[in-house]
Amino acid sequence: MIGFLNGEVLFSDGNESIIQTSTGIGYQVFYNKVLVEGTHAAIFVAHIIKEDSETLFGFHSLRAKKLFEMLLTVKGIGPKSAYNLIANLGVNEIINAVNLEAKASLTKVPGLGSKGAAQIVLDLAGKIDRVKMYSDSSKIIRGGLAPAAKTSLIIEETHYIEEEVSVGSVNQHEIMNDTLMACKELGFKEDKIIPIAQKILGANLITKPEQLIHLVLKEL
Repeated sequence: MIGFLNGEVLFSDGNESIIQTSTGIGYQVFYNKVLVEGTHAAIFVAHIIKEDSETLFGFHSLRAKKLFEMLLTVKGIGPKSAYNLIANLGVNEIINAVNLEAKASLTKVPGLGSKGAAQIVLDLAGKIDRVKMYSDSSKIIRGGLAPAAKTSLIIEETHYIEEEVSVGSVNQHEIMNDTLMACKELGFKEDKIIPIAQKILGANLITKPEQLIHLVLKEL
């Protein structure tokens, strides 16, 4: 199963992109953001395999990919419907709509009626907050094929910002804060989270919040 692609953008039109990896293979991916052709992109991928086809759907973050996979568990929701939901509403609005039972918010997406919206709320109530344990960060897109002084970071609003490349040490304080926030949103208390998180940080090399969140939740 393909879960992540990193390579040169050969084509992108805001509907589909073709990304060529270092192996020379170009993967065609449904992706609702325009990537700059000739740059290097890194995107998360959901690989849908059916009897007569294989399809790749691209996402700017791991959280969006995991929400897509959760939507596929809803009765009557297929890959294209799930992808359109995320592309049109975004991750946070879908989570809020389910938690608040705001079916009207979901029906703003073309092709999704009140019955489908009600099914999403019914099937995902009490579950959807789990996707918050996964990172909502986008991956860096390296500009050009030659060494470059700057990178472009693709963000959810589908435009680009330029930032200087810098390599810093892992900030464990930020990782701990992100972990606390995610676990508290899932209903766990801070006094239970902190000792477990500190023990894990002391015994493991943790470089990303989602790594610590995953390990903490396994012990809670």
